[in-house]
Amino acid sequence: MSEQKKLLDTLRIDRSAPPPQRTSSLPKVAGVLVAMALVAAGGYWAGSAGKAPPPAPAAIPAATSPGPAPAATPAAPPEEAAVLSASGYITARRMATVASRITGQLTEVVVEEGMRVAAGDVLARLDDRIAKNDLDRAQAEQRAAQAQVESGKAQLAEAKRVLARVENLKKTDFSSEAALTDARSTMERLTAGLASDRAQVDVAAFRVQGAREQLDLHVIRAPFAGVVTEKTAQPGEVVSPMSAGGGFTRTGVCTIVDMSSLEIEVDVNESYIGRVSAGQRVTATLDAYPDWEIPARVIAIIPSANREKATVRVRIGLETDDARILPDMGVKVAFRKA
Repeated sequence: MSEQKKLLDTLRIDRSAPPPQRTSSLPKVAGVLVAMALVAAGGYWAGSAGKAPPPAPAAIPAATSPGPAPAATPAAPPEEAAVLSASGYITARRMATVASRITGQLTEVVVEEGMRVAAGDVLARLDDRIAKNDLDRAQAEQRAAQAQVESGKAQLAEAKRVLARVENLKKTDFSSEAALTDARSTMERLTAGLASDRAQVDVAAFRVQGAREQLDLHVIRAPFAGVVTEKTAQPGEVVSPMSAGGGFTRTGVCTIVDMSSLEIEVDVNESYIGRVSAGQRVTATLDAYPDWEIPARVIAIIPSANREKATVRVRIGLETDDARILPDMGVKVAFRKA
């Protein structure tokens, strides 16, 4: 403690002493700071002299030998990378805008958008009053021709009986040669007349058939099974197989799509068309259902290039028949390795 006291005494100011001369105080200040540091260090070691040293850290037990590691499960092979990607649309190979084969006024349209129809189902009807009258007249003419045939048969039968009597009378010289000749000519004339009447019956039958077909043209039927996607005419409108040039005449009644004929059509840059081949596997993804991968295959590569776009059209067949796939939907395709 005497050393500490001496150090503290050196810090005491003696006011009776004459003022020191103005000299640099930096050495004194440095000495004071060093003395204070020594005092603090001495107090720290004095206080910690009676304390026990900190215990040594416990030894970490040796790790036990682990058992055999489980067999590693082989990872699934990654999905085969696509060699080419493209985008296109869903198209229908079998689609028709159904129209009438004659010009007429619609009296009934029995379909609506979204309806499924079978081949031959009635889609619409035209005003058929004139066609029915024509059919009735043709059938009446056919009946008249048939009656004429029956009359000719009766006359011919009578002529044959007359000829037979004249021939018998001629054998006994009770009839002249002129009478025999007249009877024969009458029978021949009636035979020819009967043949003409039978031909008239055939003509009348053809007229009836034509009138019936003309009447059937007033009924518009589905050419194949499919779904009605568009209805373009209403009852009261006039439809025609030809355009009316600025008038109100319709050229179609509805549009039918065969959903079983849907496929994908894409344009592939001609620089990469060598990566595509017929029968190649394709994965298609609809823009409407991006998480649904549809298996497909290349049907054909159209042997013609588009000069303006420098592309080649490729047809891709879908291997899934689903109601969510609709015509004109956008689709992205990835061509896999052949």
